[in-house]
Order: sequence, then C-alpha cells, then structure tokens
Amino acid sequence: MVEISTSILGADEQEAMKIFYDLEVAKTDYYHIDVMDGKFVERDTTCLMYSYASSIKQMSNVPLDVHLMVEKPKEFVEQYIALEPHFITIHYEACENKKQVKEILEFIKQNGIQCGLSIKPGTKIEEIYEFLPYISLVLVMTVEPGKGGQKIIPETIEKISKLKEYIYQNNLDTFVEADGGIKIENANLLKEAGVDIMVVGSGILNTTDYKKAIQELKK
Repeated sequence: MVEISTSILGADEQEAMKIFYDLEVAKTDYYHIDVMDGKFVERDTTCLMYSYASSIKQMSNVPLDVHLMVEKPKEFVEQYIALEPHFITIHYEACENKKQVKEILEFIKQNGIQCGLSIKPGTKIEEIYEFLPYISLVLVMTVEPGKGGQKIIPETIEKISKLKEYIYQNNLDTFVEADGGIKIENANLLKEAGVDIMVVGSGILNTTDYKKAIQELKK
C-alpha cells in the first residue's frame, strides 16, 4: 500500500502543534519537511522548518521525511542529522557535479540515515540512474519546487512509470516518492504509475478530517 508523507509547509503557525498531533492520530506515515533557502527556490523556510522538525521530534514517533531544496545541501544535511530523520533527500540539480552528489549521499548514509535524491520536472530521469543502487529513495517533483497550489505536470507521471520499470528490471529496492499537486482526485494516476510514497499538503491540511483524507489517498 502507498504511504503518505504529509507536507506541513502550509500548516497554520498558530495551530501547528495541534496539527502535528492530529496528523499523528490520523496515521500519517511521515511528516514531510520542506526546507527551502530562498536561493534554490524563492521561498525561505529554513528557520520555520527546523523549528517544526525539532518540535515534532520531541512529541511524536512518526518519522521525518526531510526534503532539502537548497543551494548548499551539505550544510543542511549536517543540521538535520541531529534530528535522526528517516529520509534526507537532496536535489540532484543543487550539486556542482556527480562527484558531489555521491559525496553528500555517502555522508548521509554514514550517519545511519536513508538518503534520497530529488529531481525537478525538467530533469531527465536517466541522469540519476547511476545513483539508484546507492540510495533508498527517488523523489520526483511533479510540479516546479517552491510554490504551492500547482497542478501536476502530466509528463512527470510518465517519468515515474519509466523509473519504476527501470527499478524493477534492475532488481533494485529503491522507493519512488512523488511531490506536488497531489490530491484525492488525482492520487490514482500516481498509484497506477507505481509510486510508493505520496507527499500531500493542502490535500490533507485543507480538509476537516485528516484521517479520512489519508485513508482516501491510500485506497
């Protein structure tokens, strides 16, 4: 069954602690932590997300799924390692070259954390095939990163299907995560493409019943 990583980016700051508690009760599989530096993407969430992640770590056993949309991922990896997240995912496009990609992924793994690699909609999936044996997760952005409320780019669903076929053919056990514009109305398209984890923000947080929304997404 597909897992749900709830993005807390759009959480009301005044109600944040209650929202985190309610998400745990609703059985979200992960809290998705969207770390943006205002450079790799326009928005800067660095302080807010670290505050949220630290609070969640103290109050919940639900694992953290950290997505670094930043220009200098190594610095943020070092910061988040202390919180012992389940995944730390860096962007392929944020690294200077493939050597740096490998170095940062290896650094994450050496600290006992599962590492992931994310790609923007415009990046060809073939560019990251060589990293698949060494990572736990590929996060496919189904919208342009950094802005909420976008519709899924159809070509990204085809990219997920292609990636899942490659993983199967090469006998790999890499998870595929999709992030961006996912709601109950389009979740089946992603599940049919073979996605393992769906990142959902407003599709859960803008409902009155988190548990029902998560159950519907998983159906």
